[in-house]
Parts: sequence; C-alpha cells; structure tokens
Amino acid sequence: MSFPFDIRYASLELLIERAKKRMPRFAFEYLDGGCNENINRDRNTSELRDVLLRPRYLNNTYAEANMETELFGVKYSAPFGISPVGLQGLMWPNAPEILAKAAFKHNIPFILSTVTTSSIERIAELTEGKAWYQLYHPREEWLRDDILDRCEASGYDVLVVLSDVPTFGYRAKEIRNGLAMPPQLNFRNVSQALAKPQWCLEMLKHGVPSFKTMEKYMDKNMNVKQLGQFMNSTFSGRLNPDRIKAIRDKWKGKLVIKGVASDEDAEEAVRLGFDGMIISNHGGRQLDAGESTIAVVKEISDKYKNQIKIMMDSGVRTGPDVARALSCGAEFTFMGRTFMYAVGALGNKGGDHIIEMLKMQFRQVMEQVCCDKPEQLQNFRVK
Repeated sequence: MSFPFDIRYASLELLIERAKKRMPRFAFEYLDGGCNENINRDRNTSELRDVLLRPRYLNNTYAEANMETELFGVKYSAPFGISPVGLQGLMWPNAPEILAKAAFKHNIPFILSTVTTSSIERIAELTEGKAWYQLYHPREEWLRDDILDRCEASGYDVLVVLSDVPTFGYRAKEIRNGLAMPPQLNFRNVSQALAKPQWCLEMLKHGVPSFKTMEKYMDKNMNVKQLGQFMNSTFSGRLNPDRIKAIRDKWKGKLVIKGVASDEDAEEAVRLGFDGMIISNHGGRQLDAGESTIAVVKEISDKYKNQIKIMMDSGVRTGPDVARALSCGAEFTFMGRTFMYAVGALGNKGGDHIIEMLKMQFRQVMEQVCCDKPEQLQNFRVK
C-alpha cells in the first residue's frame, strides 16, 4: 500500500514531537496552550473522543466512501477545513501561505484571521479568492467597512464574524514569554530562537512577521509598545445585534458566526440572519471553565440543523475526530492546531502532508463502519 505523505510522520503525535523540536519554545507554547490550566483545551478533545461509532458490516447498500461535502454551494473534497489562527508566521515563517496553498490544491476551505501574518489580498491571490475571512470586529465602523470592501474586491464569498473574544484569555505562558499584548522581545525568546536554526533561516528568508492585513491602518514607525496599544484599542469592541445587522446589511456573501457556545447564542444567530455558525470555544484559549464544543453540538444540532449550517472547531485533531463530530450533528469541521503542528514539523511540505493524512484517516473510518457519505455518519453513532 502506498501512502501520499511522509510515513515517518504518520500520526499527529509524531508531527507534534517533531514540531516541538523545530520550533522555538515560545512559539510552540503559543500554539499548544489553552488558557489558565488548559482544562477546557483538553476537555474539548477528551469529550469528543468519548463519542463511539457502531459499524454495520452487513449493510447491503454500502458503496465506496465518498468524502465530498457541499457547503454554501461549493463542493469540497472532505468535510474539514483550516481554522483561522493568529500570528501564524511567528510560529512558523510563512505558515499562512503554506496552508492557503495546500487548502486550495486539495479543495478544502482556508479561513484567514484578521490578526495573522498574511494579507487579505495575498491569500486571495493564492486561493483565487476561494478563502474565507474571519473578522475581529474593530471598534470603528469605517475600519470594519474598509476591511469588508477589501474582502469583496479580493473575491472572498464567506465572511466569518468572531464572537468569542470580548476579552483576551489569561495565558500564563504567553505572559511569561512576552507574547501577550503588548508583545515583548526578551533574551529568553532570542536564545530560544537561536537554538532552532531551521526556524531562523526561514525567518531570515521571509522576514519578521507582522499583522499584514492591518499594516495599512498603522503608523509605519510604531514601536512594540505602540503596536500593542494600537491592537488593544482597535479590537476592544464587543459584538451586539446592531453591529451584526450592519455587517449583514453590507456583506453580500455568506455570513458565518464563529464562537457559538450556547443554545441561546445559536437561536440569536438564526434570528440575526447568519447563514452558518461554527460551534467553537477558541480552542479552549478563552474560558477554561466552559463546556466542550461537542457538548454544545449535541445540544443544538437537531434543533437548528434545518435553519442554519452547523460547523464545529476546537478539539478536532484527527480524521476519526472529524467522523465523531459529524456523527453528533456537525455538518463540517475545522482544525487549527493540527495544521500548524504539521507546518512546524515539515515546513513547506506540512500542508500537503496533513491534508492527505487526514483524508486517509477519515476515509478509513467511513469505510470501516460501512458509511457511504459524511452526512450519514449520524446513523452510526452509539446513542
């Protein structure tokens, strides 16, 4: 049997192990950590993995598994995509471009974060406008409108509005490492970076990462402290129905809310006219005392599945995890850390590697339980 990826790194655990060796400690801890004691980060995955599937080996209707999934009128090659991740280029140089290229090649969605290190226009160029964009809502309406105009001009059709960062999570390791706002460069970070020569070479090649989408709104000579103050003041506004209505009125494409974590917010999302929602708790990086995402999916999927597209991230790490999530009522899944571990481990080859690996894992689960299509996985869950 041939494998379309590097068999030396045939599991997520092996990719994490290699990424940890290649990334500076501060960068790996930024990627790997949740908030406070990491309880909800771990709960997301552990409760998802409590979900069990029951095979039907004598199912006469079984045919070859087809992973294709339609979402907002687009047929994707698998029911998973790449979550928005901030500061990707700090964790591994040029990471957002690596992943955007791989997503486009393999026909899965890539979501660009407002606070990552590639611009709206650059990612649109690499994906022929097929990427999605996640909006951190700015305080100022003119800034919001300008960002939306740039997305429209670049061909984006799906706008993801982030709802679950009314305040920044308490992340002790980021505070210690100087990656809280304002970020700080300290001797610890420099020494850790110098100990990782491949990371340093890639950083020299691609340049120091910055918030590319936001650069046009910043003074060119901002120091680190001023940058922190700018980011804090620019993105300190909460969402509310009036702000959402203004976006809905202006945005002509599909509108998705990310960060739904309760039945009440799901109901409000439907009322406000969203086309889709991503059940998410920001990878456990915001509220350590919160519920797992799979618990929320189980609670709301049957109630709202015919009114709005229900997607999920946070806790999904592998192909079997995708199958588990779909069996509980999610129609599509996204992953952030999984893709970044792969890029940290394998650099430019990481995007292709992890997508091929996830596809093989997911297809194996479908074929093992004798399921034809992803949307049928709910019929195989042990209730």
